[in-house]
Amino acid sequence: MSDEQVQTGPATQTRRALLAGAGALGAAVVLSACGGDDSDDSAGGDSAPSGGTAATGGAGDSGALASTADVPVGGGLILAAKGVVITQPEAGTFKGFDPICTHQGCPVSNVDGGTINCTCHMSKFSITDGSVKSGPATTPLAAKELKVDGDQITLA
Repeated sequence: MSDEQVQTGPATQTRRALLAGAGALGAAVVLSACGGDDSDDSAGGDSAPSGGTAATGGAGDSGALASTADVPVGGGLILAAKGVVITQPEAGTFKGFDPICTHQGCPVSNVDGGTINCTCHMSKFSITDGSVKSGPATTPLAAKELKVDGDQITLA
């Protein structure tokens, strides 16, 4: 696992931890906006396969979100910074969903056991169609259209 991949687990997040994380994310966005354009972007992307894994970016400088190889069959990839969860319910079929739980707006935290999971209140959504598998959420995750070109996945 590289430094750019974030391993998540089924631990329940407290409201305080969620707010602290949101504050840190906001600070990081503000600080990165202050940076110059002379940075080296050749380090590649920060996508990672899921099965309990979240990532914050995409598949390098090509504009792609991820490579098809990054998304495990029967699992998924959370790209929080890109605002999408990519799943592969069966070989060669890729689905995209909003990464925000429809229950109370928490970010989903992992993809495991055929579901996209929100550990704030334990809602689970299908990797096939985003439908609610177990609540308290009652509304499915919004679908996001994806385009697969060769081995690259982008938003359509």
